[in-house]
Amino acid sequence: MSIVYIFIGLLLLVVGGEFLVRASVGLSFKLRLSKMVIGLTVVSFATSAPELLVSVQAAWSGFSDIALGNVIGSNIANIGLVLGITAVISPLTVDRDFYKFNWPVMMFLSIALYFILSSGDQIDRLEGIVLAGLLFVYLFLLLRRAKNAKASEPTGDSIDEGLSLVSNFKIFIWLLIGGVALYFGSELLVSGAVDLATRLGVSERVIAVTMIAVGTSVPELAASVIAALKKEKAISLGNLIGSNIFNIASVLGITAIIQPILLKSRAVLTNDMFWMIGFAAVLIPLAFLPKKFEIGRIKGLVIVVAYAIFISLAFME
Repeated sequence: MSIVYIFIGLLLLVVGGEFLVRASVGLSFKLRLSKMVIGLTVVSFATSAPELLVSVQAAWSGFSDIALGNVIGSNIANIGLVLGITAVISPLTVDRDFYKFNWPVMMFLSIALYFILSSGDQIDRLEGIVLAGLLFVYLFLLLRRAKNAKASEPTGDSIDEGLSLVSNFKIFIWLLIGGVALYFGSELLVSGAVDLATRLGVSERVIAVTMIAVGTSVPELAASVIAALKKEKAISLGNLIGSNIFNIASVLGITAIIQPILLKSRAVLTNDMFWMIGFAAVLIPLAFLPKKFEIGRIKGLVIVVAYAIFISLAFME
């Protein structure tokens, strides 16, 4: 039954996330926000909603390992699974924003998270406020860089302008459906994951860092694969890495403000964090060696194989 709960939970999270994104974009058009602002802020927040709801629900219920594992595992999956598979389908071009802005910010937050957890074995409310504050600094710099960029860059090209014509009533219904689906999806996913971990004799951390993390990364994976198959250039390395930044700063930051996140399993520090930092760090040599400014099929395959090794080792513990 736990598998059914997990499946239904993930399905509700995907559905809820999609409705929330549509409602948020429609509402943003009503508020006369530009496509660039919508793309960089509203959509980014909305697509992080599944991870946020799962982490808040887990932390609130006392399952901190799921709250942490969900974010750490999602960050690993975003690179090892989403980025890797996308590169195998269609080579990714390394944009300047990746190595000059997004990658350094991601590395800084990843290492900062490690020291926050190792120093006090928790993310308390003050540290959550700091992480959320860093998110606003990142958004400010992101918007300023976007305004200075060329108008031809695909910052908001993927925004559906048809949503500007949606009625207020439909936006309200979408928000309602999205909120309800996300709430019950997170409830079912967390309870199903805890039950499955108990039945399999593995830790909640392992289930969170593998199954739950992959599940909450499904929307990004689907969008990236479809874009790669269509040969669309809107998917950039910088955009994919940006979601990892949001996961640490917004999901863990907001979750810790609502309910401090305790470090229950030392393996998060001694294993999972090093995998997350390792996947992030290896992107720089992959981006420049041997062929510069491109992550092609072979590099993508290497990343996917590394992710498969991570998953295998997690279940062998």
